[in-house]
Amino acid sequence: MTSPVCLAVDCMGGDHGLPVTLAACLDFLKRDSLASLLLVGRESDIRSAPAFAALQASSRAQVIHAPEVVEMGDPPAVALRTKRQSSMRLAFEQVGLGHAHGAVSAGNTGALMAISRNVLKTIEGIDRPAIATFIPNRSGSSTLMLDLGANVDCTAEHLAQFGLMGSALSMAMGVLQPRVALLNVGEEVIKGNELVKQAAEQLRQMPLHFIGNVEGNDVFKGAADVVVCDGFVGNVALKTSEGVAQMLGAFLKEEFRRGLFSRLAALIASPVLRAFVKRVDHRRYNGAVLLGLRGVVVKSHGSADAYGFRHALERAAEAARHRLVQRISESLAERSELLRPSEP
Repeated sequence: MTSPVCLAVDCMGGDHGLPVTLAACLDFLKRDSLASLLLVGRESDIRSAPAFAALQASSRAQVIHAPEVVEMGDPPAVALRTKRQSSMRLAFEQVGLGHAHGAVSAGNTGALMAISRNVLKTIEGIDRPAIATFIPNRSGSSTLMLDLGANVDCTAEHLAQFGLMGSALSMAMGVLQPRVALLNVGEEVIKGNELVKQAAEQLRQMPLHFIGNVEGNDVFKGAADVVVCDGFVGNVALKTSEGVAQMLGAFLKEEFRRGLFSRLAALIASPVLRAFVKRVDHRRYNGAVLLGLRGVVVKSHGSADAYGFRHALERAAEAARHRLVQRISESLAERSELLRPSEP
């Protein structure tokens, strides 16, 4: 049974700000009758926005005034130290205070990492949070991939922790025994750099279903439920896949507009084309969970439109309702118990 959930929303973040975030919030509340929202941002701006009247009428949206905004170009240190009344920080504080079950922001990724870690802290046993999101695959389900940009330099221990957290999130979303794999240049054990080899050794000792290495094309085949990599590799892979999907869509449109016959063919094939576009639409998968924090934080694409931002809100609600933070903590406790040396 679906439970009530409250989310704090950084309404000022992202490339588009209020026109996108408030429209998404309104759509989200229409679809989720048990959800409520804390709209964090400049109160006068929020109340004068076109979508606010409908949000207010729902009686499930409350405004929290935040006089400052973290700009997309702000260095993380500046955002952390000088903007202590920013909409991003105050949204995360609502989670820390227990007023919200999760927070969503489309703001500056570096600032989001720094502020969320400072405000919420990491779960015991986790050194660094990781950005994780679901990517569609050919099996009809999706593959969880992490890290996608939070940590460009990682140790083997960090990658092992990512595997444990990813497995916990995958189980929270209904996968009974998630298959965890390392992204590598080949499937063989001898392939890869020293970092990946050392991480594989650590993952084999953990209480999860580690299946070894996978290559980039395996991500979209559904060869694993969870794919682990460092933030540099993950971010490049994610942006590349989104670019390919957009390119394919553009190519299809060009081909079907070449002439009268092509336009007629497009009309006949329109149901199939609509299904294809929906299936590869990266906006449906917008919303990356920042795993490892003592609270649910979801990062939306800065360029997301209202449709995409709504999906980020839905991702946060799912994570909160599935007790994601508690599940990760329990997995870490289990790991510590199994890896503890036996008494002599």
